[in-house]
Amino acid sequence: MSYRAPVKDMLFNMRALAGLQMLSEQIPDFADHGLDTAQAVLEEAARLNEDVIAPLNWTGDQQPSSMVQPGQVKTTPGFKEAFAQFSQGGWQGLQHPVEFGGQGLPKTIGTACAEMVNAANLSFALCPLLTDGAIEALLVAGSDAQKARFLPKLISGEWTGTMNLTEPQAGSDLAQVRTRAEPLGDGRYKVFGTKIFITYGEHDMASNIAHLVLARVPGAPEGVKGISLFLVPKFLVNDDGSLGERNDVHCISIEHKLGIKASPTAVLQFGDKGGAIGTLIGEENRGLEYMFIMMNAARFAVGIQGIAVADRAYQKAVNFARERVQSRPVDGSLPAAAPIIHHPDVRRMLMVQRALVEGCRAMAIDAAAAYDMAKHHEDADTRRQAQAFYEFMVPLVKGYSTEMSLEVTSLGVQVHGGVGFVEETGAAQYYRDARILPIYEGTTAIQANDLVGRKTLRDGGAVARGIAVQIEETEAALRAHPSAAAQSIAQALAHARQAFLDVVAFLVENGRQNPNAAYGASVPYLLLAGNLMAGWQLARSLLAAHDMLQADPTADTAFLQAKIATAHFYAEHILPRALVQRDSAVQGGDSLMALALDQF
Repeated sequence: MSYRAPVKDMLFNMRALAGLQMLSEQIPDFADHGLDTAQAVLEEAARLNEDVIAPLNWTGDQQPSSMVQPGQVKTTPGFKEAFAQFSQGGWQGLQHPVEFGGQGLPKTIGTACAEMVNAANLSFALCPLLTDGAIEALLVAGSDAQKARFLPKLISGEWTGTMNLTEPQAGSDLAQVRTRAEPLGDGRYKVFGTKIFITYGEHDMASNIAHLVLARVPGAPEGVKGISLFLVPKFLVNDDGSLGERNDVHCISIEHKLGIKASPTAVLQFGDKGGAIGTLIGEENRGLEYMFIMMNAARFAVGIQGIAVADRAYQKAVNFARERVQSRPVDGSLPAAAPIIHHPDVRRMLMVQRALVEGCRAMAIDAAAAYDMAKHHEDADTRRQAQAFYEFMVPLVKGYSTEMSLEVTSLGVQVHGGVGFVEETGAAQYYRDARILPIYEGTTAIQANDLVGRKTLRDGGAVARGIAVQIEETEAALRAHPSAAAQSIAQALAHARQAFLDVVAFLVENGRQNPNAAYGASVPYLLLAGNLMAGWQLARSLLAAHDMLQADPTADTAFLQAKIATAHFYAEHILPRALVQRDSAVQGGDSLMALALDQF
């Protein structure tokens, strides 16, 4: 088996947690995009990803993208043809506006489809991921001319997009950006500089690439306040939309990487032959503001990548555990050696994998529904509350889900034992591929600093405490439920929620007077918050599953009982980590900074 899309679980989350049917009833733009549409779209996405894209995953690891001659990159055999099917099916434009050729579906549905393509083939999926970010930035900040010229082609998948932030001397510190843009006096600019780590910065899957590039204009202020954003295409575009001459932007090398080998990570050189022609996006010196539109879209998407590769690793581990025969069961239930799925510790590892994946998937789909409410609901107060919730969730979806993917893919290797360390098994590829996810689009620490500074300290913890109130309401519903599992989850959820509130209070108290302690606690806080939010969504899942079992005699009993068992396991084995994370955050500041610099 290669990959089987978890359509049933995705639809359950949309129905029971995200309220997709309610979205379709309350938001006119989504009137035709309820559960029936979701099921049809997800089933079609599953076919494409299972049959066409997933089989190329191993091929991409063994035959990665390569520089066939200076400036030309050839992608993995089969990628170009698969991308053509992806584009022709309208998948690039799934969530984007109808007026530019998209389908205008809710992010709630788009998130599930994004998980599928990333689980099928993480390297392949990076190309549409970056294009989505470019589309988002142009929709918000592009001129009418830029939108008309580029958006239809990007949304159709005929062209692709990139983000160009990083330079050799400027990683996450974008104040150090040196790429320059010189105005030509006719609305165009000549761009000069070097950008590194540009995903799909050069490839053979589309006829043009729209590079979104951070650069400085003459006389710009120092630091991040002097950065502008430019649209620099690989090929210039004529007034009639046809492609003109090759622009002065060239790939001078691609990286050799630990994982995601089929995704070409390019070093791009702008302006070696007189200047790369670009146009300003929005206003001068507001480039970082616009780039954050792309980055926020990409950060959520990278969180989905974490969930996706973790699920792929879990599926592979389960299949291996069902087939690998090793030792008699300790309970004597079988007289001879049995498949290792009978052994308690293998079951523990598989349950940790399953619970983490399902918890993070539920958290992400619920967050996507908040995004849809924030962008499309007619009531202003509803939009405001949904926006605050979504913004709080983005660093958790990105940070917690990607850190989770390292644990789950590592457990996938462990379930395989020694053969998991052998590349031919395939388990190691997921582990290697996942390792980049907590790094790019902002490291876990950057997500955690955002969670502390912008999402907690800025409002004195108001949004965080508001979410805790909602969690407490779920606890009350659990305590009122007759099942022992509900009671157990209520207790674990209450302890984790209190730990979360303890850290919020600590941060609010220490944010200004002791910033090293506050920001030293940032990653434990993020992990605690992500753990809590995933556990909360699984607690809600348990309640919904019980209701469905009681209300519908034709319900899928096996699926719903498994959902209840998974939520129960999460509460008893994973939620208790919150207490340790709380103690590390609140009590660990002194030891964190204890060593002098020369003692390291």
